[in-house]
Amino acid sequence: MATIAQLLRQGSQALASVSQSPNLDTELLLAHALNKPRAHLHAWPEKRVEDPLLSCFHQLLQRRLQGEPIAYLLGTKEFWSREFYVNSAVLIPRPETELLVEHTLALIPKDCPVLVADLGTGSGAIALTLGLERPNIQVVATDRSLKALKVASENVQRHRANNVHLCQANWLSSFRPSSFDLIVSNPPYIAPDDPHLNRGDVRFEPRSALAADKNGLAALQTIGAQARRCLKPGGWLIVEHGWDQRPAVARIFESLGYQEVTCFSDWQNHPRVTRAQWSS
Repeated sequence: MATIAQLLRQGSQALASVSQSPNLDTELLLAHALNKPRAHLHAWPEKRVEDPLLSCFHQLLQRRLQGEPIAYLLGTKEFWSREFYVNSAVLIPRPETELLVEHTLALIPKDCPVLVADLGTGSGAIALTLGLERPNIQVVATDRSLKALKVASENVQRHRANNVHLCQANWLSSFRPSSFDLIVSNPPYIAPDDPHLNRGDVRFEPRSALAADKNGLAALQTIGAQARRCLKPGGWLIVEHGWDQRPAVARIFESLGYQEVTCFSDWQNHPRVTRAQWSS
């Protein structure tokens, strides 16, 4: 047996070589194993932890030592102040993607019943956030992965988002012309040979949600081309992309006939989100 304080100390020391936040990681894992809030750990530091809870903590710690992301170990990730269920079938929602949601919401009047498509929805974090923040809209959330849609379905049920509808589809190939007022996507945009794909948390995430051919631009090109048919006149396409892809994304959208092509930067001043309007 060991006390909570001893486990926190041991875990932090063990994770120091693999995590930038070993103390926080250890607290999260131990609280998860004990099924208690983190405050409990500090309120009862001398409390002894016995099996099977001790074994559960050690198993979680070993998985973290191997690099598995905290979000997968806990089964949840916060996004836009809400908790979303995640597993290895979906990309872990990231803080920078909140910029995509912010600028998407800016395009949707609060009382306007528009129809939105979220392409490659994964966990459904983007679609659900839009649907919950704008209850009058309808969101069609698509993914070609049935495993990803199962995760998104769990989140739809958890958040009781009756205006979010899931659909298995390969981007926009299944939809009728002029179907949507707005199309949003955080597609794969990393080049397949990017060395970052073999480092850190991304090693455990689905490669199909991260990497795309043509130096990471293939999915963005496909979405831009298909969205022209599926957007209503005056509709908007808005996407997340890599910080160094701003010029390429702008060229793609402009060559496809989009207007009002505008890029927005994240909190680190990195170009991260581009929107464009289809007026034909």
